[in-house]
Parts: sequence; C-alpha cells; structure tokens
Amino acid sequence: MVIASSTRQRRRRAPTRRPRHRYKPIDLGNRRWILRATLAGLAVAVILIGWTLIARRLAPTTNTSRDRFDAILVLGYKADSDGNPTPEQLARVTEAVREYERGVAPRLLFTGGPVHNKYVEADVMAGAAAAQGIPPSAIFVETKAEDTIQNACYSERIMHAHGWHSAEIISSAYHLSRAAMIFSHRSLDWRMHAAPPLQPGESGVETNSALETLKTMRYLVYASWAERCEP
Repeated sequence: MVIASSTRQRRRRAPTRRPRHRYKPIDLGNRRWILRATLAGLAVAVILIGWTLIARRLAPTTNTSRDRFDAILVLGYKADSDGNPTPEQLARVTEAVREYERGVAPRLLFTGGPVHNKYVEADVMAGAAAAQGIPPSAIFVETKAEDTIQNACYSERIMHAHGWHSAEIISSAYHLSRAAMIFSHRSLDWRMHAAPPLQPGESGVETNSALETLKTMRYLVYASWAERCEP
C-alpha cells in the first residue's frame, strides 16, 4: 500500500506553466508618423506626375515660323544586336528622307553614339539614308551623344561650325515633348516633326511612352540643371 501511494504521488506532477508571451504595446505615435510619411510620399508622387503630364502637354512644337531649314536633324535610336536598323530607327530615317525629298532642308544630320550596344546610332541611320538614295554630300553625322541633351548640344556645335542655324527635328512622336523642352534652351531655330511608325500599331510604343514620361520627370526634376551641356 505504501509503495502504491508513493507511485501515485510521483505520477502526480505539478502542471508546467507555459510562458506568457509579452506583447509590446503599440506605439500609436510611430504608426501616425509612418502614415504621414506614406501620405506625403504619395502626394509628392502625384504632384510630380501631374507636373510632368502638364509639361509634356504644354511643350512647344516650334520656336519659328520657318518652313525651310538648314538641316533635318534626326535624333538617334538604338540599332539591333547585329547593327541593323530597328523598326523605330528606320521609321525616323524614312521620314527624314521624305522631308529631304520635299525640300524641307538640303541636308540630313544624324545624331547618336553607341549607347545601347557597340553600334553607333548615327552611322547606322546614315547608312539607311544612303540606301534610300540620299547622296553622301547631304549626310552628316554626330557620333558621340548618349542622350537627348547631348543630341541637342553636340549637334548644335556641328551646325554652328558649318554656319547652319535652323533645323527640323525628327523623332518618334512620344519623344518630341521632352526634345522640345531641351531644344528650347538651344540657340537654333527649330520645329519638331514626328516620324510615324512603319506599321500602324507597332509593338513597344506603349512601353516607350511610359518610359518617356519617367524620363521627362527626371529631366524636369534633375537633368535640366544638373546635366547641362554648352555647345
């Protein structure tokens, strides 16, 4: 009997207590600060996007009443990985050739360096223009520019060296608003002219348009004063 009672006592062990989780009290002040910072960030983003869209809509298309120019200036776009013109690049060249044949200007100036691959954008476009019948004497190239600001600046240097002071500027439609903002700070007389796609509904236009909006925002906030180029 004593042994049985002892065994029962061993079996009866005090229940183990699980440790209580201690929750830290919520810092309402910290949460309010995070909420305010988030709302402020959203407000700034909305303001920047609105400013960008308005600036693009209000960008000028010309600063002159000319309908004839010293040169047709074609802004660069990347070639493909084999050095052949991409559809968008070829569209710009083709429109420039049309304008040349219409007598808008007696020469073409292509601008753009090896930005996206090893092929110089201006040289690829110049070759495409020559293939469409433009004589070598009417083709000029600027081969160093890496962005639109440099396109404008370096091309203006070449034009001034030749005594040219006006240009019709050709690029894709989505690019012209930012290009106009940039050329507004140059001394040239200019007019923007859109190159239509070779085929309606060409893929990639929507993506490029969205990217161009971001580039315009960057130009307005930063590049317009930080990346200036003197001709």
